[in-house]
Amino acid sequence: MVVGKTRIKYLSQSKIKIKRLGKIGSVTLSFLSNMIINVYSIILLFIIYLQSMKNTEKESSQYKIYMKILLTTMLMLVIDILSRFDGKTCTIYPLINHIGNFLIFLLSPILPSLWLRYVYYQVYKNVKHIKELTYTVYLLNVVNAVMLVLTQFNGWFYYIDSDNIYHRGPLFLVSASITGALLLVAYALIVVNREKIVEKYYFSLAFFAVPPFVCIILQILFYGVPLILNSVVLSLFIVFINIQNRSMDTDFLTGVNNRKKLEIYLKGKVSTSTKNKTFSAIMIDLDNFKAINDIYGHDMGDTALQTSAKLLSSCIRATDFIARYGGDEFFIVLDTSNSDELEDIVSRIDDCIKKYNESSVQPYELSFSMGYAIYNYNSHSFIVK
Repeated sequence: MVVGKTRIKYLSQSKIKIKRLGKIGSVTLSFLSNMIINVYSIILLFIIYLQSMKNTEKESSQYKIYMKILLTTMLMLVIDILSRFDGKTCTIYPLINHIGNFLIFLLSPILPSLWLRYVYYQVYKNVKHIKELTYTVYLLNVVNAVMLVLTQFNGWFYYIDSDNIYHRGPLFLVSASITGALLLVAYALIVVNREKIVEKYYFSLAFFAVPPFVCIILQILFYGVPLILNSVVLSLFIVFINIQNRSMDTDFLTGVNNRKKLEIYLKGKVSTSTKNKTFSAIMIDLDNFKAINDIYGHDMGDTALQTSAKLLSSCIRATDFIARYGGDEFFIVLDTSNSDELEDIVSRIDDCIKKYNESSVQPYELSFSMGYAIYNYNSHSFIVK
């Protein structure tokens, strides 16, 4: 009987070892697949980073915040690889696993915090407004950091067992909720302030949170689906294509083309002009802009510029071109060489401004000084009207 019990004991221990080996084997396979996906994601982000370096408005808050998001995501993808050294108890693997998981939980709220700052900038176009949520965001990150430190002793968020295998803790959802809450606030800010966001940017901003939210839900429901950071890469790529890449040629405040784009566009129009087909242009100056800034503040001045850009855009055709030339100056290029048609568009702008002032609730009136001309192919100059 003793021999039988001994055999049963050895068989039970063998089964436990087989289960552990199987679990370690699956962990190894998961680690390799995760590392490959993360490496590809890092390469893509690095390419986006290099392309973003070509942006001419490197001093803008939009550029700086986006670059911080790119670098933070790349760092977290590297750390995510380190946090998956499960199953191996020898040498330095347990230490790497502990450090990796600690850092990934520490940085998790920072990424959506940066995204919230980016959204705030898109809505208000002014970094001063970002301070309104700064303390709340800092508080959430501090709470997460304190709970993470305590987790090392009581396993709240996670714990790593004697076999060096990661397990979720009883308060894992608290950590996930902090990240989710920051994303939700950013999404709500986008939806509520839709009218303040450049229309062509709205979809990319609203879509940003969708892939991460889907992956957060999948990771909560199905243990071992580590694709949240990779989904962020997809969202950042969409933002780069539709916002950051376009912003190289776009005025950050008004959403119309910038002076650099205007110069390129004008060169193209001049080179393609013929005797029978040229183009015209309108130079527009916003009157009393300095007075608006001095009396009502720079925020009101920014609003005046944004409103002016929208009014001017509404008065021209989709095939026409509008750019912010300087501080309070705009430049419109029209695909016409007909003087009557040019004067009709100038009159339309005047009428549009009058209608706006009649219904405006702003403490000031908008008015424009305009000069307009038709490009002459033979003299290679503008004929002023």
